[in-house]
Amino acid sequence: MVAARSRLWLCFLLFLVALLEARGVPVGITYVRNAIARGAVCLDGSLPAYHFDKGFSTGINNWLVHIEGGGWCNNVTTCLARKNTRLGSSKQMAKEIAFSGILGNRQRYNPDLYNWNRIKVRYCDGASFTGDIEAVNLATNLHFRGARVWLAVMEDLLSKGMENAENAILSGCSAGGLTTIVHCDGFRALLPKGARVKCLSDAGYFINAKDVSGALHIESFFNQVVATHGSAKHLPRPCTSIYRPGLCFFPQYIARQMQTPLFILNAAYDSWQIKNILAPGVAGCKLDINNCSPSQLKVMQDFRLEFMYALARLGSSSSRGLFVDSCYAHCQSETQETWLWGDSPKLAKTSIAKAVGDWFFDRKPFQKIDCPYPCNPTCHNRIFDSKEHPNL
Repeated sequence: MVAARSRLWLCFLLFLVALLEARGVPVGITYVRNAIARGAVCLDGSLPAYHFDKGFSTGINNWLVHIEGGGWCNNVTTCLARKNTRLGSSKQMAKEIAFSGILGNRQRYNPDLYNWNRIKVRYCDGASFTGDIEAVNLATNLHFRGARVWLAVMEDLLSKGMENAENAILSGCSAGGLTTIVHCDGFRALLPKGARVKCLSDAGYFINAKDVSGALHIESFFNQVVATHGSAKHLPRPCTSIYRPGLCFFPQYIARQMQTPLFILNAAYDSWQIKNILAPGVAGCKLDINNCSPSQLKVMQDFRLEFMYALARLGSSSSRGLFVDSCYAHCQSETQETWLWGDSPKLAKTSIAKAVGDWFFDRKPFQKIDCPYPCNPTCHNRIFDSKEHPNL
């Protein structure tokens, strides 16, 4: 009895050690001190910021620049609402954050990227780093300067060694994933010609779809974001030369003209898109897909088909990576449990971390799209019934 209890405690302690290791060490904040001189500031006029964990050993000339997510503000009212939060002011940001998942520094939990220079760029402009309006309304003190913030941060990182990059990834989650797509080719242009440079968009493939009422809610919202922030001149020109600027906030119109290799990591039933694009303001099962009725699931299955169509419009490309699972999730690269863990989501028996690593280093192409919900037992959002998918 005593021996059994001892073994149980030992297993528990080993689990705690592994969990603490996976969470990583806190990384301090860095402010871009010279940004104010060029007007590169957050919504409230404060300094841009990022967190930087330096590379070591064989990763010293490799760079991962990961962009924080956090939605957008589409008018003065919504921008004021976030101005005095961490999404609008570096004064409100945590001085330290823990790096895990794609940002982790343990080889066991992040085998391809653990010893790279790993940066998390804080998001404080509300328009995926595209805004650029010189005038500041004295009544609101709102600064729409995201594009300047982007350039100031990139130049600061170049001066700290990124100009010598041999391998580099620009990645981001949610609004940061959209930032990745918008700025991918520009990021590549900043780095040495001989460097291997690719981009990873996590939960950033927002589609232009009607909501359940038939309204183009998200298209109208993105039009307002672009107009409020003066974003048009900083959206990719290959897109704006064909489409109006508001449409060039949607990856399905931007990515087809991209030159830099892109990996799209997304849930086909992206929980943010279900809640905010498909059913904004609508009550129901969108907080927990397991509670959906058959008719509600039919609406979600139709959304998945729209998502698949928006992906298909990109055309085929051997340089593109795809990991589109059937999980009800949003952002899967930043948390250890979904990036690489014992029960992390898998496609073709491959974790997200391995799929991205194989694709980046050209070890093996990865373009996998999951079967429809509820078929994947590795998703964290459902109870798996083996009868539904006997081959897994």
